[in-house]
Amino acid sequence: MRIVIAPDKFKGSLSAPEVCSHLEKGLQAAAGGNLEVARIPVADGGEGTLDAAVGSGFTRRSAVVAGPSGEPVTAEFAVRGNEAVIEMAAASGLALLSAQALVGGRPGSTAARTATSLGTGQLIAAALDAGCNRIILGVGGSANTDGGAGVLQALGARFLDSEGNELPPGGAALARLDRIDFSGFEPRLKDTRFVLASDVDNPLLGAQGAAAIFGPQKGATQQDVDVLDAALARFVEVLAREIGHRAIKAAEAPGAGAAGGVGYAAIAVLAATRRPGIDVVLEFTGLVERLAGADLVITGEGSLDEQSLLGKTPMGVARAAAAQGVPVIAVCGRTTLETGQASAAGFEDVYALTELESNINRCMTEAAQLLEQLGTQIGGRLAGDTLARSATTKEDLHV
Repeated sequence: MRIVIAPDKFKGSLSAPEVCSHLEKGLQAAAGGNLEVARIPVADGGEGTLDAAVGSGFTRRSAVVAGPSGEPVTAEFAVRGNEAVIEMAAASGLALLSAQALVGGRPGSTAARTATSLGTGQLIAAALDAGCNRIILGVGGSANTDGGAGVLQALGARFLDSEGNELPPGGAALARLDRIDFSGFEPRLKDTRFVLASDVDNPLLGAQGAAAIFGPQKGATQQDVDVLDAALARFVEVLAREIGHRAIKAAEAPGAGAAGGVGYAAIAVLAATRRPGIDVVLEFTGLVERLAGADLVITGEGSLDEQSLLGKTPMGVARAAAAQGVPVIAVCGRTTLETGQASAAGFEDVYALTELESNINRCMTEAAQLLEQLGTQIGGRLAGDTLARSATTKEDLHV
């Protein structure tokens, strides 16, 4: 039997490659090591996208870049031929905020105003240095609300106030923006194609914009939200003077509000094409091609719920498998889906760690062992089904 394991991470517990490993261990234990298993870690364009790329043949690279608070961090990206995958969270993620930017272990108001996407731009520069001219930018988990100004600064743009001084990092400083100098902008970008891998369809500004919707998650107070939204509006106004009406049009584009407005800079200046993250990941992992000859696909994520049905990783995998007539089951930490919902989504069965351990905290801390137990359960069921099919065949043949 050939099984494809294609899960997302179990957030807070295990990476997608670790989910694959522990699940396979349980499956093989039940099947006596006789299963052919293909591990294909996947993601929806956010955190975990880098692991998915490496699991599909990309090579890890690293660079020392500026973190969201300006402190140096070592961030990884992935390269295969002339293509690079950059996971924004690796350079500009909330989890990278320095202790000084946290209040009670959470992002503070200062961080919300000053966090920068500079490190993500520096990763793009590193990818260019590696010879890449097609860059997939996976956004999600960002700390900044700077409209992608930091990305553009890392690539040579200068953001100046009315006295010709360069602005400090962060979205709030854009309120003082007077001019953007693109004279030193990276020339290799003209021949570089960008894909913005994001499921966020928010515009840059307003009640559904980057500051209003995502700012509070990054420590922004209502006053911060108002300041940041006005500063981003100023950014659009000034950028329109430099590059024309497309700067205004881009602010209204779906996805412009992604990653604190990095989506805006990517669309307006880098001419990025926005695509659903799961579609991008499934494409570069070659999942469809690797499903050929599979008897079963196992997908999943930490929490399988109504949000999962809106196009997150398990749904993308389920759709790809259904198109090839391969049955799909899901594994997860917990699920809120009813049987009918899971069935309608294309899952033949759902296995949750909470079936083995009702304590959510223990499910998270002991996810590895519990996943192996689930793998053993699934493997045992598969072995039983195989024996049943074999017995039926013999009976049909009067053996």
